[in-house]
Amino acid sequence: MEQKNIGTDRALEKIKHYCSYQERSHQEVKDKLYSFGLYPGEVEELLSQLISENYLNEERYAIAFAGGKFRAKHWGRIKIRYALKLQRVSDYCIKKALAIIDERDYEQLLDKLAQEKLRTLRSEKNIFIKKKKIQSFLQQRGFENELISEWLKKL
Repeated sequence: MEQKNIGTDRALEKIKHYCSYQERSHQEVKDKLYSFGLYPGEVEELLSQLISENYLNEERYAIAFAGGKFRAKHWGRIKIRYALKLQRVSDYCIKKALAIIDERDYEQLLDKLAQEKLRTLRSEKNIFIKKKKIQSFLQQRGFENELISEWLKKL
């Protein structure tokens, strides 16, 4: 359902509130502006204004997103990169955001998740099936195959 054009002044007021509530990607804001019934020219103009007034910052968004998904959802770099790509975040910002994740914390999280998964597989006697299930679990979480293989070698 296309909403009636609410006008750029009202849209700017609403979108500033939307952006100050939490970090947003350019794509989220663009979609929201279009939901107000604005025309492409108006959307681009408001986007430029939001960027110049620092309501919208793709790098800041990417860093906040990556940190949040890593700490709260326990996502690996592959899953974070993919989610940021879906939000049409630039490769530069994605690279910068992933660099913020501490390598030691990353490996500790992988170890913690793998240990937890291993505990749930106590009844499984076949070591190959155990390893495959742990590998699949960690891949779904977005961890790199090399790190998963390293962990499984220690098992």
